[in-house]
Formats: sequence, structure tokens, C-alpha cells
Amino acid sequence: MDWQALQLSLLLGGLTVTILLPLALVLGRWLALARFRGRALVEALVTLPLVLPPTVIGFYLLSAMGPQSWAGQAWTALFGSSLAFTFEAILFASILVNLPFAVQPVQRAFESIDPDLRDAAATCGHSLWHSLWRIELPLAWPGIVTGAVLTFAHTLGEFGVVLMVGGSIPGETRTLALSLYDRVQAFDMASANEMALLLMAISLVAVSLSFLLAQWTRRHG
Repeated sequence: MDWQALQLSLLLGGLTVTILLPLALVLGRWLALARFRGRALVEALVTLPLVLPPTVIGFYLLSAMGPQSWAGQAWTALFGSSLAFTFEAILFASILVNLPFAVQPVQRAFESIDPDLRDAAATCGHSLWHSLWRIELPLAWPGIVTGAVLTFAHTLGEFGVVLMVGGSIPGETRTLALSLYDRVQAFDMASANEMALLLMAISLVAVSLSFLLAQWTRRHG
């Protein structure tokens, strides 16, 4: 078992969820309630990372982070080092590719809330923030937790985008999925099997939890 890669993967997953979840709450609720002409396009853009090949996303991200890009030049000017092939690069890539995993469950959760509850809260004089914290979030929490769990599990298993923008630098960008690939390339099947079983177990737990939350919502909704 590559414990260094596991530790880095857990850190990447935790930071991705921490940064992405507030964004998913704002974007998911907005998409659930807003009605505007370009809504379908926005939803398509959010969903796009699900259908694009990881190499396509990785290629454009690598181009955007390269030393000739404005983002790469700005990063170098601020921090004195390249952005590509760093932990920060794979964190940004992870946030982007996990956007649909976080946003879609949150959006569906807010869409399932009866609009009459929001109208009743407004009639009683509750502010938007009070209604959000006291009424909507308690009702939408299964979708929020599902989004967080799926985001974390997918981050741990992400391979293509991370490899494209981060390479496989030990202690910096080599995640557990990349370490698994390296072990297979080195014909170390015993270590590869350990890592594969761990990733499979995490994915199974994540998917099972999302289904359990969905069942709980149907029974108590």
C-alpha cells in the first residue's frame, strides 16, 4: 500500500468537497428555482465533465495552466513557481471535474421542496436567509450529503485529468489511482490489488450511502 499516495488522495478529496460544496449549494439552488432562457445551457455546462473524455478536460486545463497562459504567468508572478504539475493544479482540476457530482444532487434536493413552504415562510415574514437555514437546508440535506459523498469518492478514483495536469510526482501529485497504475506498470500485482480493493470499497460505500439517503428521503419526504 502506498500510504503517501493514500494520504494525498484523502487530502485532495477533503479539500475538493470543502471548496466545492458551498459552490454547489449556491449553484444547485439557483438552478432549481431560477427560470431564464439560458438555463438549459448552464445545466449542460455543469453536466459536461460527465461526458467529456478526461484527456480532453486535462488537455485544456494543462494548456490554461501552462507557462505561456495568462493564468500560468500570473501564478508564477505571485508564487514564483509553475502552476502545472503541482498539487494546486490537481485540486483545481478536481473541483472542475466533480462539479456535476456535487451540483446535481443538491439541485434535485432543492427542486423536491414544496414551493408552498417557501411561500408560507415569506408570508410569515421570514427572510431569505432564515428560510434557507431553518426550512430548506434541513429538507435538502440528503441531497447535500449525497453530493459530498459522491464528490469525495470520485476524487479518490479520478485518473485521467489528474495525470494530465499533475503527472505522477511522489508526495505532490501522485494519488492512489495513479500509484495503482504505476504498480501495474511495474508488475507489482499484490500492491496494485490492495489499492484497487480499497478504492472499490470506498466507491461501494459511497454509492450505497447515496441509495440509502434516497430511500430515506422517499419514506420521510
